[in-house]
Amino acid sequence: MISEQTILNASILIVDDKQTNVVLLERMLRGAGYVSIASTMDPYSVCALHRDNHYDLILLDLQMPGMDGFQVMEKLKEIETGGYLPVLVITAHPDHKLRALAAGAKDFICSPFDLMEAKTRIHNMLEVRLLYQQLDHYSRAMESLALHDSLTKLPNRRLLMDRLAVALTHAHRNQHSMAVMFLDLDGFKQINDSLGHDAGDTLLKLVAARMVAAVRREDTVARLGGDEFVIVLWELNHVGGIAELASKLITTMSQPYSIQNHSVSITISVGISIYPEHGEEAKTLLKNADVALHEAKRAGKNDFRIAADTGMPTIAHNLPAGHST
Repeated sequence: MISEQTILNASILIVDDKQTNVVLLERMLRGAGYVSIASTMDPYSVCALHRDNHYDLILLDLQMPGMDGFQVMEKLKEIETGGYLPVLVITAHPDHKLRALAAGAKDFICSPFDLMEAKTRIHNMLEVRLLYQQLDHYSRAMESLALHDSLTKLPNRRLLMDRLAVALTHAHRNQHSMAVMFLDLDGFKQINDSLGHDAGDTLLKLVAARMVAAVRREDTVARLGGDEFVIVLWELNHVGGIAELASKLITTMSQPYSIQNHSVSITISVGISIYPEHGEEAKTLLKNADVALHEAKRAGKNDFRIAADTGMPTIAHNLPAGHST
């Protein structure tokens, strides 16, 4: 539910070309306890004002010279792409009420208006508007939670599969290569055991941030769970560049992390599959990248492997002595 104080704090814009009407409405609203009130007598300025301030309610006079309220509502629709116009119209013409509602207004006040009725309609409309916003925010939050990992805020498996499908379609249409990288932290369990799960969670977030910074904006970094990550490389300029990126990631991830006043070092192992050499479907590419990852683990970790039959040499990358694997 929306609290009374929240309603009274809502932002309201009064639009009327007559100063006396603006003053009357302002006095009525302030007397009712509303605190965030703005006004304009220029109908041409309404859209710019709303774009900058996102008013919860616009009290709009329909009869104004140059640009009437109906024209203002048409312009507001270009801003309120969600389709909800927070407009309560003020009209002295009864035959304009239905036309205004059809044009997108949510309610109306007849002029001259009864103060009690006007305050009631304004209060009720604000309550509905704020509930609508609350539900919209909740829906967006739930959608984000459904598509993103709660710890790192990276895409989760569901969003990863969507992004991978789009990348594959793009690669097929444009006859380009793309790649999937399966990444796993070496010795992550030891970090959890020695420093605790809070430190482990902090490390995962820091690793995620480094991965995102190491790839391009169009690439996708996702967390599958635990210490497993996947990177979808949208488009490869040349297949040989995948080895350079894998080496870069291994070097970047191995730099020390400061966690709970401790300097923590960790390495990663990486498995890579390339479209179309290792498959043309998402599941096949993920499976082949996972197999390559296990080969990198068996080879001693802190390394990467590219799935077999690419015609490319397997390149090992080892950290300088002194770094733990």
